Amino acid sequence: MNRRDYELIEAYMLTCMRDSAHDKEHIYRVLNVALEIAEGETAVNYDVLIAACLLHDIARQEQYDDSNIDHAEFGAQKAYDFLTKNGFATEFSQHVADCIKTHRFRGSNIPQSIEAKILFDADKIDATGTLGIARTLFYNGIVGEPLYSLDSERNVLDGSNDTEASFFQEYKFKLENVYSKIITDTGRCIAESRRRSAVDFYNSMLAEVSESYKIGKSLLKKHID
Repeated sequence: MNRRDYELIEAYMLTCMRDSAHDKEHIYRVLNVALEIAEGETAVNYDVLIAACLLHDIARQEQYDDSNIDHAEFGAQKAYDFLTKNGFATEFSQHVADCIKTHRFRGSNIPQSIEAKILFDADKIDATGTLGIARTLFYNGIVGEPLYSLDSERNVLDGSNDTEASFFQEYKFKLENVYSKIITDTGRCIAESRRRSAVDFYNSMLAEVSESYKIGKSLLKKHID
């Protein structure tokens, strides 16, 4: 990809990023990891991969404003429109759009091309380890979701079967399971190298808050008639 095209796409991406958990640095991290994964693959179209990485989250704001919008599908169309409007070939633009459409963890669209698989993995890797923990906590704060939920007896729930959104619920739903979703060999190696730190963080937080509630409930009984 020539520098002019890169800077054109990058500049457009920068105008779209609003979500602090999916900010421009998330985009650059995804691009960095994608390029690392691509080194272990063959026949990668780097122009498509770079464009897809830069543009994969350009519809995050639309999804934030309207929860009925899927940022992957909306973003795919948004990217296609931008690229074709700016003189990129229809085939290239569609390939980029297809990558973006299939990058979402919660999505039902399966990555098909090697570029789509690499983008999917790189994006998921940014949800692993302590980085994934930090980003999730950041997003929980933005949307006003709690760290954890309590049952009727005020015991801390671990997130496994929670019906209400919380950090623990998201950890059990996504952060704990993201490792099994990675497609490429290089991606799996990178993700696995980060797993332990996330597990330790979650287990430590769960133990700390659970013990606090357990002791607190017992002591409170001594002071409430």
